[in-house]
Amino acid sequence: MQWLEITIQTTSAGIDFVAAQLTLLGFDSFIMDDQEDFHNFLENNTQYWDYVDEDLAKKMEGISQIRLYLEDGPQAMEQISYLKDQLSVLKHNLSDVDLGTLQICKASCQDEDWENNWKQYYTPIPIGKRLLVVPQWLNPENPEGRIPVFLDPGMIFGTGAHASTQMCMQTLEHTIQGGEHVLDLGSGSGILSITAILLGASSAVGVDIDPKAEDIARDNAAINQIGREQFTAITGDVLGDQCMMQTLAQEPYDIVLANIVADVILSLAPVVPHFLHTGSQFICSGILQSRLAEVESALQTAGLTVIQKRQIDDWCQLTAIPSES
Repeated sequence: MQWLEITIQTTSAGIDFVAAQLTLLGFDSFIMDDQEDFHNFLENNTQYWDYVDEDLAKKMEGISQIRLYLEDGPQAMEQISYLKDQLSVLKHNLSDVDLGTLQICKASCQDEDWENNWKQYYTPIPIGKRLLVVPQWLNPENPEGRIPVFLDPGMIFGTGAHASTQMCMQTLEHTIQGGEHVLDLGSGSGILSITAILLGASSAVGVDIDPKAEDIARDNAAINQIGREQFTAITGDVLGDQCMMQTLAQEPYDIVLANIVADVILSLAPVVPHFLHTGSQFICSGILQSRLAEVESALQTAGLTVIQKRQIDDWCQLTAIPSES
């Protein structure tokens, strides 16, 4: 089936008015692209990342538009004509609001299997010497006999493609000897907890502030035949919930993971020692090279000694242990 993508050019000041008009006209399924909303979202959530894809930022420059889709045919032409008339009326009635040009552009697009087409972009990712991250719907050849880590990338969160995650997995590959108890702070999809268990860890606890992560991590663990007796997923904030921190700290862990961003690791540094014993290791990643010295200093202040550094492009990963008294 052929479809038409209809794009209405507007402004940040006018996009909500145009969207409201579309809803009144019966167009209740559309996509709003607005540079100002994009920038506001970034500014209000800076604690969750240190880096934003420059290509994405460039694509959003100067954009305020609404996209909707119509089945191609004579009826679509009538709908577009009607839409133009109604937008003209809206511009006249809201002359004190900058609605932009309200120019309508149309482009043809094919009917596709939107639900599943995204899967073609996910392929197995070999990591380190022994690991292979595999989308759950694939059963790839594995001549090297790598350990498959099955994930559903459609479940948002980590997929193993990012350098920071890969460095953590490589470090786990060298660190896990068998029988370790692991704490994963900011566990997301559960990929690091799952990897640790598949490498031989006895158990893992994954903690994330996003409640959606708990079910997602648990589902990904189940895909890998890991049950609740080995993996526990928890929703919470060890920084803001003193009771949770104390509960988790009742039994020290052999490995504590934090694949997040520098700002969060800086906040976690004073808390992490509560989860460690003499032989434990703290593996943290998601640190831009420009923030590396700052994170190292915070770990040292918290009583930890960095024993290993990894770097891929601008991203760094650190492994630290409790300093000798």
